[in-house]
Amino acid sequence: MKTENILVIGGNGKTGRRVAENLTQLGHNVRVVGRKTNPAFDWENTDTYDAALKNMDRAYIVYYPDLAVPGSRDAISTLTKKALEAGLEKVVLLSGKGEAEAEACEEIVSNSGLNYTLVRASWFNQNFSEGAFLEFVLNGTVALPMPDAEIPFVDVNDIADVVSKVIVDENYNGQTITVTGPQKRTFKEVVEIMAEATNKHIQFIPISIEEFKEGMKKAGLPDSYVWLFGYLFQEVLGNPENQEVSDDVAKVLGRPAIDFETFARETAATGIWNQTIAQSL
Repeated sequence: MKTENILVIGGNGKTGRRVAENLTQLGHNVRVVGRKTNPAFDWENTDTYDAALKNMDRAYIVYYPDLAVPGSRDAISTLTKKALEAGLEKVVLLSGKGEAEAEACEEIVSNSGLNYTLVRASWFNQNFSEGAFLEFVLNGTVALPMPDAEIPFVDVNDIADVVSKVIVDENYNGQTITVTGPQKRTFKEVVEIMAEATNKHIQFIPISIEEFKEGMKKAGLPDSYVWLFGYLFQEVLGNPENQEVSDDVAKVLGRPAIDFETFARETAATGIWNQTIAQSL
């Protein structure tokens, strides 16, 4: 296997951290970049792009906070142009399933002149253990909109394993890989699964999108974050395309995708859902 120099943008995030670990274990030279790394990388400062891309062969691109936010198209366009100029062989973009804005960014990558693979992901299992909904689980009350949405939640370990394979495999050039879990679940169903795994009382309470956004504002979250979650609930979870189950994880990895029960059981065993609220913040 040829050793590659691989850039991981967003290497401290849920997928990026795991991709960096995978690629390092496979013997590749991995450069993880973010605002506090050397070289630094800041999506909002295009002057930081060149140093991050220098001497790299491939790149895993995760746009923060989400490809849906204003400015993502310009940033992805600039980055891919600079990547082509820097001589990169290939990029892999993490995209969102059912997001119109994300698909616009996908088009920029596919027309960039670079070899590429698009990895289009459903909502993450780990939102309940490492992300926005952890505090709800710890509180024992998960209050979320869109109770009827059936979501094929995907495990970030599956995403990372898929990315780690396709980024160095030319057989996936030009392809879009859709990563989902093996079943669709409603929020109520996944809350019941987590409650059983933890042997704790956790209840699901359906609320309106406006109520959810108001709660986020009261918690002191920035307006951009509030807007993003409103968009994701209304536009993405309400999109029928987002509710389709894909078998691409099994096709790429040769094993079944991780189901939510397995995620919940393994996460419960770590003890993270037994923390106090103060420890989690």
